[in-house]
Amino acid sequence: MSVTIFHNPRCSKSRETLALLEQKSIQPEIIEYLKTPLNHEQISILVKQLGFSSVRELMRTKEDIYKDLDLKNEHDENALIAAMVANPKLIERPIVVNDNKAALGRPPENVLSVL
Repeated sequence: MSVTIFHNPRCSKSRETLALLEQKSIQPEIIEYLKTPLNHEQISILVKQLGFSSVRELMRTKEDIYKDLDLKNEHDENALIAAMVANPKLIERPIVVNDNKAALGRPPENVLSVL
């Protein structure tokens, strides 16, 4: 099993999700996506793996940058992904990937579905 977590150590949900994985004796590859930003292709793949119909489902719509960039009025998926590449804090977290399936750790127990 090859498990990856896209993690923000400052986020309580992200820390809780990582702790849950470790309780299950899973040592995931930890990617701190704010330090190692995702590219366009990686975000596109995550959206598919999560089963989302729109990249917007992966966005933190309450972030100031979302409002500052007026992203609620942006309907081009590629433009939304470009905003996430340029501003990784727009990406909802944590995301756990196992093989070709992914889950958002909100709540943390959601990720158990892909293990």
